[in-house]
Amino acid sequence: MAPPSSAAAQPPGASVPRATTTSPPPDLPHRPVTAHPPVAPDLPAAGGCLSPGSPGPPPAARVRRRSPMAARPVRLALCLAPLLFAGGWALANRPVAYEGVVRLAAADPWWLLAGAAVTCLTWVAAACCRQGALPDRLPPGLLLASQFAAGAANHALPGGLGAHAVTLRFLRTRGVPLPRATASIGLYSLARCVARTLVLLLFLACTPARQRLGDLLPDGRVVPAAVVAGGVLAVTGLAVTAVRPLRRPVTRIVGGALADARLVHGRPCRVLALWGGAVAMPLLQAGVLVCVGASLGLGLPWHHVVLAHLAAGTAVGAVPSPGGLAVDAALVWTLVAFGGSPALATATVIGYRLLTDWLPLLPGALVLSALVRAEVL
Repeated sequence: MAPPSSAAAQPPGASVPRATTTSPPPDLPHRPVTAHPPVAPDLPAAGGCLSPGSPGPPPAARVRRRSPMAARPVRLALCLAPLLFAGGWALANRPVAYEGVVRLAAADPWWLLAGAAVTCLTWVAAACCRQGALPDRLPPGLLLASQFAAGAANHALPGGLGAHAVTLRFLRTRGVPLPRATASIGLYSLARCVARTLVLLLFLACTPARQRLGDLLPDGRVVPAAVVAGGVLAVTGLAVTAVRPLRRPVTRIVGGALADARLVHGRPCRVLALWGGAVAMPLLQAGVLVCVGASLGLGLPWHHVVLAHLAAGTAVGAVPSPGGLAVDAALVWTLVAFGGSPALATATVIGYRLLTDWLPLLPGALVLSALVRAEVL
C-alpha cells in the first residue's frame, strides 16, 4: 500500500511543496572546539578610509608588532638627559666652572678621595632608608644599584621626583603593590625631613655659630612667610575635609600609609634601617662638603661647614630645581656668611657637586640603562 501523500490535503491548483529530506552528515573526526577571541576589523592606514568593497590592509601590515629596537632611542635619550643638562649648565656658567676646576686641580687629592668614599656611603644610607620604609624584603644588591641609578635620574626632574620615579618602578617590578610602594616613598620622604630637622636643631643647640645664621634671615619677612605657609596648609586641609571626591581617596591613601607605618615600626630592624639611614644621609652629605673644603683650604671649622649645609638644605630644599641648583646658591651664601671667601666657597660647592652628582652621572646613567634592559626597572 502506498504511503499517504500530502498533496491530497491540498486544494486543487495549489503548488505542492517538495519534501526536503536531511541526510545525516558523514562521519568526521572529532575536533575540540576552541573559543577564539573576537577579531578586530581591519583598520585603514593613517589618513585613509575603508569603503564597503575595499580590501583590508595586507597581512604583513596587519600583524605588525612593536620591535624592542624602537624603544632604545627613547631609553638612551632619557639616560643621557641628565648629562646634557649638566653640560648645558656648565656652558652657561663658564667663568664659575672654570675657576672651580682650576682651584680643584690644585686641591689635596687625599681629601678629595676621602670625599669620594663618603659619597659612596650616601647611597648605602639611602638604600637602608628605602628598605626601612617598606615591610617587604628587597634584594640588597639590586636596591643599592637602583639608588645609584636614581641619582642620575634625579637631575632630569626637580624636587627628587626622578629618584622617586625610579624607586617606584623598581618596587613595582619586585611585586610590591602600588599603594604600599607609594606609602613607602611618602614615609621615606617624611623620615628624611624629620631627621634632617632634628639634626639641624641639635647643631643649633650645640654650636655657637647659630648667631650668624640669624643674620642671614631677612628682617621682617620670617613671620609673614610662616603665616603664608600656615594658611596654605589650612586651606589644603579644609579642602580635603570638605570636598567628598577628595576626602575619600585621601582618607583611603592615608589609612593605608598609616597601617604600613605601624607595621614597619613594629619591627626593630626596619626602624633602625629607616631612621638610621635618614639621620646618616645629611651627615654624610655634609661630610663630603667638609672633605672638599679641607682639600681647598676653606679655613672654616667642620661644625660650621656641617651647619651651613644643614641650614641651606633645610631652607631651600623644597624649591623644585633640577640638580639642586637652589641649594648650591644658598650653600655658597651661607659659607660666605660664616667667614669663607667667595672664591673658595664657590670652588667648595663646585667640588661638592662634582663628587656627589657630576662624576657619578655617567656611570649612573649606564646603570639605569642596564637595569631597564634587564627589566629590573
